[in-house]
Amino acid sequence: MQFKHPELLYALFLLLIPIIVHLFQLRKFKKVAFTNVAFLKEATLKTRKSSQVKKWLILCTRLLLLAAIVLAFAQPLTSKTNGLNIKKETVIYLDNSFSMQAKGLNGELLKRAVHDLINNVPENENISLFTNNTVYKNTTIKAIKNDLLQLDYTTNNLTTSAALLKSNTLFSTTSKAIKNTVLISDFQIDNNEITVKKDSLTNLHFVKLQPVNTRNIAVDSAYVSNASPTHIELTVHLTQSGNSTENVPISLFNNENLIAKTSVEINDKASTTFSLPLNEIVNGKLTINDAHLQFDNSLYFNINTASKINVLSINGSDDSFLKRMYNPTEFNYTSTSTNQLKYNLFDNQHLIILNELNAIPNALVSAIKAFTNQGGSLIVIPSKGIVKSTYNALLLNYATSFNDLISNEKRITTINYSHPLYSNGVFEKQVRNFQYPKVNSFYNVLSNGASKVLSFEDDKAFLYQNKNAYIFTSALNTANSNLKNSPLIVPTFYNIAKFSFKIPQLYYTIGEENRFDVDIQLQQDDILSLVNKDINLIPKQQSFNNKVVINTSDIPTIAGTYAIKNKAETIANVSYNYNRNESNLVYSNLSNLNDATVSHSITEIFDTIKSDSKINALWKWFVIFALLLLLIEMLILKYFK
Repeated sequence: MQFKHPELLYALFLLLIPIIVHLFQLRKFKKVAFTNVAFLKEATLKTRKSSQVKKWLILCTRLLLLAAIVLAFAQPLTSKTNGLNIKKETVIYLDNSFSMQAKGLNGELLKRAVHDLINNVPENENISLFTNNTVYKNTTIKAIKNDLLQLDYTTNNLTTSAALLKSNTLFSTTSKAIKNTVLISDFQIDNNEITVKKDSLTNLHFVKLQPVNTRNIAVDSAYVSNASPTHIELTVHLTQSGNSTENVPISLFNNENLIAKTSVEINDKASTTFSLPLNEIVNGKLTINDAHLQFDNSLYFNINTASKINVLSINGSDDSFLKRMYNPTEFNYTSTSTNQLKYNLFDNQHLIILNELNAIPNALVSAIKAFTNQGGSLIVIPSKGIVKSTYNALLLNYATSFNDLISNEKRITTINYSHPLYSNGVFEKQVRNFQYPKVNSFYNVLSNGASKVLSFEDDKAFLYQNKNAYIFTSALNTANSNLKNSPLIVPTFYNIAKFSFKIPQLYYTIGEENRFDVDIQLQQDDILSLVNKDINLIPKQQSFNNKVVINTSDIPTIAGTYAIKNKAETIANVSYNYNRNESNLVYSNLSNLNDATVSHSITEIFDTIKSDSKINALWKWFVIFALLLLLIEMLILKYFK
């Protein structure tokens, strides 16, 4: 029991007053002689005992009456929590990720959760609510009711740990408040185990919403698996959670036109292949019919007019290995010597290779510096007898410089597998026992900030990278190295060229860091935009002499194929899809959370919160008790003889 005004309890010392008064009123009886002594003695004893009982009863009732009045004014109350902390703070996390599209007993999990929140949270109670992409701080359900009813799904997804951390930032810093955190989600399994640390200041409540069916089919991915002179093959992967399904129809559209349709039998995974004409623009969409989750029923992709990467090789040595790698299908390869070099070619190039030049003219140093500053990529392959001063005049721009030539045989044994050149499917696993290429001589290099891509057995670098410059420390001619015969040379040079101009992929995933290049030269103040029907977005972009680099992460938020436009002109198309991580309907087990309340009902959780914070005022009962004591005292005085 607690008291709203505990200072009034000092008034209980007033109980001493009736005790003192009654003690002074306890007078002694006088003895009077009489002839019938035996009779008078008996009457006197009876009167004296009854008088004492009556006075003690009156004393007790008056003490209780006064005590009841004092306690009533002190306003006693009871509560499961500290009821005197008038301030109550509630932070609610509402998961609006795509997995909440699943159907529960009363419809979609998210829509039902919104309905239950509106019905169970008092309209004017101050709360904070956040979703995966929105925050409402210090507001009321009444104020955000319309926003909640229009709440849409998002590809963003917070882990349980991230949601708990974010909820803590929405509480005030005071410790004199009742704090409740309510997490409403389906708690789909992710890579992080759900752990809860006991916090004496915050009550944790988990509301786990469960779908009635965990079966779902998704169009998982697509890629070009093969190409012929006239056609390309598009392979499509489908995934499923739940029971296997026979004959799932899958349709292929080009814009709004149905161009192919097939069906597959799926058990966990399945794949099928479509044939598409080569060198034809396709704004494709793959669709299936699945009633459970809707976001993964479609996969957008596009095939643009083939763009080629421009490669210029300035040769002081044989470049036949470069001609073989940079085939005419994907590259525009140009070969020249320093004597025949035309500097006006630089503006159209994406990659320039200095192939074993003995010296680099000053004019070429200046031109290459300007080229790389405009986003172009550079490969430097030194000859065995370089003029170091001319090389270092160039390499100082990339935080490196050549020193002495070391004429010792070295094997190239270390591959930086995490480097972008090799991290994207080049190696199925980290190879440790392949036939290492070797060199007969190499240059010692001083580097400040450049990263090692390939290294010798003594950890000295064979290939450096600094931003968009790739610098070999050894000549690659067959007299000095056998790298040209190694399978390592193809992914190295091929991927460097691919990174110099990133042609838009088949599709991108919304929410990830995506980058692609557009082959266009913009006029001053011109910008590119992404357009899809009524959606018009301006992405982050950087304009160079021969391309525009576009980076997207937060935009777009809606899946589809977007036209890349310069004003009204469509340059190319790019497709975006939702992440498929939530397609697998497998959920976490919350039964082991001992420091949190777990329920499957929003109504039940908020009833618990209300009962925990409910204050039961008892002062009325003490007033009634005082009146009853007053009545008892009057009855004793009137009827007790």
